[in-house]
Amino acid sequence: MTFLATFKSEGFVPGGLIAGNASLLISEPIVLSSGQNLKRGALLGKITATGEYVLSLAASTDGSEVPSAVLVEDTDATAGDAATVAYTRGDFIAQGVILGTGHTIASVKPGLRDQGIFLIDQLPV
Repeated sequence: MTFLATFKSEGFVPGGLIAGNASLLISEPIVLSSGQNLKRGALLGKITATGEYVLSLAASTDGSEVPSAVLVEDTDATAGDAATVAYTRGDFIAQGVILGTGHTIASVKPGLRDQGIFLIDQLPV
């Protein structure tokens, strides 16, 4: 009996968030402010007064309206502040980033680029 080897090649997208160059990722520990339950890839802003992070909303006026990090892992802070980790530099698939109200990829892309966070459109496979 003869067996023929076959294979299928597909692009690998780790969780649909990292856009290659994983060696360029920089992450740091953060505190996610209470009252939130956020998924990996949430675009975060830092509250100036407390240093805690929240989902960045364009209409906020506490400093968090300026996106500055991408959440590394699902984090539940509904019962209180939660220690977690956020990416502060790297290349990310734009469609994998979770945006808060009022933000669009086009509106956040330039400011994030200045911080070393690049949002890259996913290429069709």
